[in-house]
Amino acid sequence: MNAWIEPLSQWLGIPVWVFQAFFVVLAAFLLEVIYRVFVARLDSVAKKTPRLWDDAIVYAGKRPISLLIWWQGVVMAARVVSPHTQAFGFDAGLLNAVGQLGLVLAATWFGVRLTTGFEQAFVDQRQRKNKAYDITTVSVLGRVVRIAVVLTGVLTALSILEIPISGFLAAGGVSGIAVGLAARELLANFFGGLMVFMDRPFSVGDWIRSPDKDIEGTVEAIGWRVTTVRKFDKRPMYVPNATFATVTLENPSRMTHRRIFEQVGIRYDDQALIEPVVSDIRSMLQAHPDIATDQTLMVHFNAFGPSSLDIMIYCFTKTREWTEYHRVREAVLLEVASIIERHGAEIAFPTRTLKIEQAEALAQMEGRNVT
Repeated sequence: MNAWIEPLSQWLGIPVWVFQAFFVVLAAFLLEVIYRVFVARLDSVAKKTPRLWDDAIVYAGKRPISLLIWWQGVVMAARVVSPHTQAFGFDAGLLNAVGQLGLVLAATWFGVRLTTGFEQAFVDQRQRKNKAYDITTVSVLGRVVRIAVVLTGVLTALSILEIPISGFLAAGGVSGIAVGLAARELLANFFGGLMVFMDRPFSVGDWIRSPDKDIEGTVEAIGWRVTTVRKFDKRPMYVPNATFATVTLENPSRMTHRRIFEQVGIRYDDQALIEPVVSDIRSMLQAHPDIATDQTLMVHFNAFGPSSLDIMIYCFTKTREWTEYHRVREAVLLEVASIIERHGAEIAFPTRTLKIEQAEALAQMEGRNVT
């Protein structure tokens, strides 16, 4: 290459090392273009396969390797330039360190993207096969691995720069105390998110509510600082994770059954029909295909109400789904109404009896007629 660069540089009056640095950068550019074409072909082939792990590997290598090609190309060009000029002030040791830092940066970026790709591939594969998975566990494990990769990259970079890690850790401990005092809420939310992961009171997709605070909805995401809850009116609620350490939380998504608890009143005029009505309602529930007969099932005459004879109905449905539960509950109540009607009884409604015997006596004493 020098055989035809030297005459060209003499003819143009430009130093040879300038042409050498230019051709190094040009070679890096061409190599990066070739790599982009190769990765595009590889990506199209990977997407045609049923496996998702190869997609994750291709995704992980796209940008970090492009960065590495450019980084090393610039470092090599600087090595060509540095002996001939003092404008940059680069020596061989510094350029070697910069080259190694490029490798560490590219490897760290590759590890982070590979973890993200594997995490998404695992979720997509489970969804395709309709297999159960816990998105919270997958997300937290992915974050932990990414943090470990980044910390490894930072410590490796410090060793390349010959920065004592012990002194760095000591300085980090002192500054950590100051940061901790200034960011108590942030740390509380971080450890709150960690406790949510360890205790597992809820997962993404669960319906949660708190009787202590106005929190109710479906969990959409669990972050390090906040948990996103989508309320039933579709408004998002961002709850600091530290909140879950101080409030009582209910998780209706994990209930085993849903309960039907009703008080049905019939008229006092139908007192003789109470026993057969109660018996038929009990038999209906025991034979109902949507009622869990292995759970508590009670139908009893319960109380003499102010205007009705009250029958208590207490049972559980097999379904946990909210919409299906209301369908079953509606069917049960309609059947109860039908049983009462078949026996010739009626469902009571609030009534009041006014006795006027004393008013009639007073009217007669006064010589008046009360109609």
